[in-house]
Amino acid sequence: MAIGTAGYTAMLSVLALEHGGITPERGDILVTGASGGVGSIAIALLSELGYRVVASTGRLEEADYLRKLGADDVIDRRTFSEPGKPLASERWAGAVDSVGSHTLANVLAQTKYRGVVAACGLAQGSDLPATVLPFILRNVTLAGIDSVNAPQGVRVEAWSRLARDLDLKKLAQTTQVIGLAEVPDFARRILEAKIRGRVVVDVNL
Repeated sequence: MAIGTAGYTAMLSVLALEHGGITPERGDILVTGASGGVGSIAIALLSELGYRVVASTGRLEEADYLRKLGADDVIDRRTFSEPGKPLASERWAGAVDSVGSHTLANVLAQTKYRGVVAACGLAQGSDLPATVLPFILRNVTLAGIDSVNAPQGVRVEAWSRLARDLDLKKLAQTTQVIGLAEVPDFARRILEAKIRGRVVVDVNL
């Protein structure tokens, strides 16, 4: 349960990058919403596979945590959260984005030629205030990640890869186990963006 839907979604995102031909040699991979469940496990997976990972977070006090998971650099999410240029300097070979809105638009604008961005969330919003320029001038691919209706073969591949590529020690670093009585307090803290990684509820505690 520590892996859960978030870890499964992170693996689907990594598979999308690989499917698009993004190898470690292509350059930096950006992970937005890095302190969350998807972001934390995406960092652990990508670093294990040899990618250089840059973590974007609004909680810079979690930088040490993100580096322990495998992030090579940690940057402030405000770099992406405001409206930006339709096309910016090339920075990312690929990205895993769980934020959406202006963040995703800015990530696309900074993605390198033939880069791949896996979009799997909407923490900032469901809108995408972008232009077609990254797609028609840099051949960027925006890969949508749907964990609900993925075909059986894709599911089997994702879970098989999680079994092989996810460092269980890093997974443990992302995970808190709580009792059922603690759920209301943790729910409030989740809404306030004060929780990192994964929370597993043990109903027997």
